[in-house]
Amino acid sequence: MKTCTTYCKRVFNSFDEDRDGKITPSQLQSCLAMMGGRLSSEEAEMVAQPLLSSGLVGLAEFASLVEGDGEEDKREDLRKAFEMYKNEGEECITPRSLKNMLGRLGDWSVDECVVMINKFDVNGDGVLCFQEFQLMMMIN
Repeated sequence: MKTCTTYCKRVFNSFDEDRDGKITPSQLQSCLAMMGGRLSSEEAEMVAQPLLSSGLVGLAEFASLVEGDGEEDKREDLRKAFEMYKNEGEECITPRSLKNMLGRLGDWSVDECVVMINKFDVNGDGVLCFQEFQLMMMIN
């Protein structure tokens, strides 16, 4: 699914500090935590070791860990990503909650987030519900 891969790539790249296309087991832990998953240090080491002889994880391996195989796994991953973009207690993604999340990946203004939301805001209410978020992720 292109959408999860795009999202995974953004998260992966935010942790690939030296831009060599690989992350360490501790960075893998951080990536998965950011996406709503959990791995202990030992689990991260165990996951990384068989993937590459260097003990580092590449984007393809990271994406396969995150995306899973079935459609239900993909929908659940997308639901977790949606939850990360919302502020606690809100039902939808607002420009401010989008700015908060995207701020972790770079410098975004609220105005830029409003423009992004407006592109996919089918019902015109100024926020993204889960269905609109799915549409945005499928297109991007």
